[in-house]
Amino acid sequence: MSTPYPFTAVVGQTDLRLALLLNAVSPAVGGVLVRGEKGTAKSTAVRALSALLPQVDVVPGCRFSCAPAAPDPACPDGPHGPGPGRDRPARMVELPVGASEDRLVGALDIERALAEGVKAFEPGLLADAHRGILYVDEVNLLHDHLIDLLLDAAAMGASYVEREGVSVRHAARFLLVGTMNPEEGELRPQLLDRFGLTVEVAASREPAQRVEVVRRRLAYEDDPAGFATRWAGDEHEVRARVVAARALLPQVRLGDTALLRIAATCAGFEVDGMRADIVMARTATALAAWAGRTKVLKEDVRQAALLALPHRRRRNPFDAPGLDEDKLDEILDRFEDEEPEPENEPDPEPEGPDDGGPDDNGGGPDGGGGVPPQGNGPQTSGDAPPESTESAPADAPEAPEAPQPSAQGAGGPEQAAVRAAEPFRTKMLSVPGLGEGAAGRRSRARTAHGRTTGAQRPAGQLTKLHLAATVHAAAPHQMARGRDGRGLVIRKDDLRQARREGREGNLVLFVVDASGSMAARQRMSAVKGAVLSLLLDAYQRRDKVGLITFRGATAELALPPTSSVDAAAARLEQLPTGGRTPLAAGLLKAHEVLRIERLRDPSRRPLLVVVTDGRATSAGAVGGDPRELSGRSARLLRAAGVASVVVDCESGPVRLGLAGVLAGDLGGPAVTLDGLRADSLAGLVKNVRTAVSSSASDSNRRAA
Repeated sequence: MSTPYPFTAVVGQTDLRLALLLNAVSPAVGGVLVRGEKGTAKSTAVRALSALLPQVDVVPGCRFSCAPAAPDPACPDGPHGPGPGRDRPARMVELPVGASEDRLVGALDIERALAEGVKAFEPGLLADAHRGILYVDEVNLLHDHLIDLLLDAAAMGASYVEREGVSVRHAARFLLVGTMNPEEGELRPQLLDRFGLTVEVAASREPAQRVEVVRRRLAYEDDPAGFATRWAGDEHEVRARVVAARALLPQVRLGDTALLRIAATCAGFEVDGMRADIVMARTATALAAWAGRTKVLKEDVRQAALLALPHRRRRNPFDAPGLDEDKLDEILDRFEDEEPEPENEPDPEPEGPDDGGPDDNGGGPDGGGGVPPQGNGPQTSGDAPPESTESAPADAPEAPEAPQPSAQGAGGPEQAAVRAAEPFRTKMLSVPGLGEGAAGRRSRARTAHGRTTGAQRPAGQLTKLHLAATVHAAAPHQMARGRDGRGLVIRKDDLRQARREGREGNLVLFVVDASGSMAARQRMSAVKGAVLSLLLDAYQRRDKVGLITFRGATAELALPPTSSVDAAAARLEQLPTGGRTPLAAGLLKAHEVLRIERLRDPSRRPLLVVVTDGRATSAGAVGGDPRELSGRSARLLRAAGVASVVVDCESGPVRLGLAGVLAGDLGGPAVTLDGLRADSLAGLVKNVRTAVSSSASDSNRRAA
């Protein structure tokens, strides 16, 4: 729709709106990362923010939005002489998840650069977003190298484009906003740290507030222009307040006590590095300016901590973000205020832009004084309690009840879930061969980034020039082309694309035996600890993961393949055990899941990790001999070329070696549960490679 949804019409989401407005007041805060479930107005609020930003004065005709009063001396369209500018609205530029590097930072015309020495530059999205908003929806799905480029530009305020010694620089200062659903995967901690503020959002559980959301949305869709007109007054008030806060910002004083509180808070919560201290200082200053004050108060520091620190305290993807507010208050109370507030201090509790709305439930963007209360979890508005989105997805299985007698026969009664043992560092498992999957850090693959292994003619637009191969292709034709100067005469047919090899992410599918034979509590705890360790490794290597469990008579896809390893960890933690062992059902379910995933994402290669003692005591609904059926199921996976690893969980003085037999049928290695420490996993990747190669050789001999 051409008319955007008004920012002040968003119901609730107090912290989200406050964080966006603070960045509008002071872009130096460093942007906002909005985390939350789908359907929580994340994108709506971000897109509506651009209407509240002041107009931008630009040099006419400049593609890089230079300010007439202070043009960028390195602007590719410069130098700009003195002259009047023109006002235009601040832009909101959206970066698609599938964008290329050249689309983000811009591209050089390599042919003209080599032949003529001309810096012919086509601006990218970073140039378009200069002095505006750059919005990245689903930022956690963006390739890592694009996130690195994006955050580097945001930190430096400039973008650099370099191609084989030819470089262009231009200013790129923008308000960076990213949104993500944690169920679809996490950002790496070092990337989380680059966002100034993070807000957790969730849909309200208050019926009255949900009704108001629906009422406003339907009214907007019926008449967008009329709906926007009804909120024009509130929009104007907030826009004027942003302008006033920007003007007041240079006068805000950050006293020694406020600085001590900031430093003590960051130290007390053991936040790495100094970026958190700087972001908290800038946020507290912006909060004071937004409230119309020239002095930073304790409540400003407290609110700044709640916005700037939770995402910086995560040590691994299984940690839920958040702060202990009692501890925060204890740290802040250690320091006395420098002096009492003067009587003529401006009112620290001005009304928010929505506070006068008849049915907004007090959901103004500041909630009073520009410092709304924030709980440890996500905020909505009104009296709705905070809802956590970091435990398990909404459809996660419920916590198991007390053990009940089982009707599943020889497997024994169901056992309650046990906690996983402490995870440990694992060695890398990889899929043999050379893939072409999504960028990651596991198996070898042809990628756009990595070490150069050769050159080829570009299939489409040239992105990575192989300079030596290009010169080699052009050199024999220089006399025929009439070269009479120092530069080479380059034709399009001479250009060569660099062929590169890097690492890809894989689909790691866990098939976990949850039958009665695995129910020994100490053993199951160790099994869960091992799987948790491999999940952590998958997170670090940017893999997709899936989880299948089998017990009783069936197998269950506990977690469809996803990039959210914390969701997999939550399902694993709640896994009960008991019943017979339908091993074949688990393998057949894995075959079905991998077949479907191959259609959805054919370039992502799978790695199957089967965690079992190898016993098969149930054929499930298929019927027949359980052992024979499990062997046939394993050979089916082997014929499909699936790389597999079997984690042997058998224990006791008498061992049947059934997991080794299963590994042979799968064509992969077996490793005992006792050997799942990092040292013992060192040779596992070699075993996978050797086993798959041996399997292929056996197949060739049988075919011959």
